[in-house]
Amino acid sequence: MAKKSKRPGGTPATVALTAAGVEFTAHTYEHDPRAASYGLEAAEALGVPSERVFKTLLARVDDRLAVAVVPVGGQLDLKALARALGGSRAVMADPAAAERATGYVVGGISPVGQKRAHPTVVDSSASVHPTVFVSGGRRGLDLELAPADLVRVTEATTDQIGRP
Repeated sequence: MAKKSKRPGGTPATVALTAAGVEFTAHTYEHDPRAASYGLEAAEALGVPSERVFKTLLARVDDRLAVAVVPVGGQLDLKALARALGGSRAVMADPAAAERATGYVVGGISPVGQKRAHPTVVDSSASVHPTVFVSGGRRGLDLELAPADLVRVTEATTDQIGRP
């Protein structure tokens, strides 16, 4: 896959993928600030089934932040995320806390290249696709890469944490 970026140096996500030697393709699209769902907007704009486009969500599992990567057409199962990380309870993180912890803005949070590493779980449905799409670190930019590379570069585990 070609590595394409309109900005020299790219985003922290593209820089991290390049440094790790991960092949990816950057896809840009015109972001509409009025979009109800950033992930579904990306799927539609890129002409990709929503099952292949994954959103990055931050949750607080017990006393620590964690990253969940789930298909944009579904929802995060907070109980399943807590179980996957050996926790007892999970709640969605405050958006401002998510931005501070990742260095990205809501709607552009990438699972790759965050300011600090957080425990990460990628929904197991990613493995049925040859490639998946995740945010590239800003609204209007998605990165296409192999699910195994996503898991490796984020040091994630996989589990069924999404629900339709």
